[in-house]
Formats: sequence, structure tokens, C-alpha cells
Amino acid sequence: MTFTFPQKVLFKHCDPAGIVFFPRYFEMMNDCVEIFFDHIGHPFENMHKDGGVPTGKIEARFHAPSRHGDHLLLKLTGHRISRATFDFTIETSCAGQPRMSYAATLVFINAQGKSTPWTDDLRAALTPYINNEA
Repeated sequence: MTFTFPQKVLFKHCDPAGIVFFPRYFEMMNDCVEIFFDHIGHPFENMHKDGGVPTGKIEARFHAPSRHGDHLLLKLTGHRISRATFDFTIETSCAGQPRMSYAATLVFINAQGKSTPWTDDLRAALTPYINNEA
């Protein structure tokens, strides 16, 4: 399965040239991840009481600029779940045109900031989003 997250490009996302300032894409990505965890029944506000899922690795590719008012679609697909990590991609597009691609790894951590195995219920919630074709 793929999780989709719509995002309108707002004024706050843009630089003086009227295009998305590149760090704002990372904020959109984080918003997508947070809403994804809400969607699978593990909201950040609950998870972060005893740990969390910080980003351990991220790669990005910018395909084309996005402008104020564009309607983006972020598509999150999992690719691998290990003992304590979740590898995923987010493909960002506007009207079918690629805008930004991300490949990232989340690390499940405990309250002390150390990686720890996924809980059984969280692993079960993430597993349907793993694309085994990649």
C-alpha cells in the first residue's frame, strides 16, 4: 500500500522568487510522516512520550520547482522494515509531474535515545506499507 498526503504550497513555503524554498520540502516530508503515523494508529504525541522515530538517513532529489498555490501529492511507500528501522520513499508530484523524491530511514528509539526493536503492534501497522517489488 501507499499512503498519500496532499499539500497545497502556501506562501510560507516560498522564497522571494516565489518557489518552494528547499528546506520547506523537508518540513512537508516530516508532516507526511507524522500524519502517516496518525493514519496507522500510532500518533507522534503518544509515541514521543517514551521515545520516537527520528530520521537516521535521508537522500533527496529535486526534479522541478514548485510554486505558491501548487497542489502537491506526497506518496509514502515503505521498502524495508528491520529490527529498529523503516526505510521508505516519498515521491512528491504536482499534476503528475515529479517535483521532489526522498529516500529515508526512520529509527525506532526508546526514551534514552537508543535504537530499540519495533513493538509488535507498530511493526504490524507498518508492514502493509512495505512494497516488496522494489
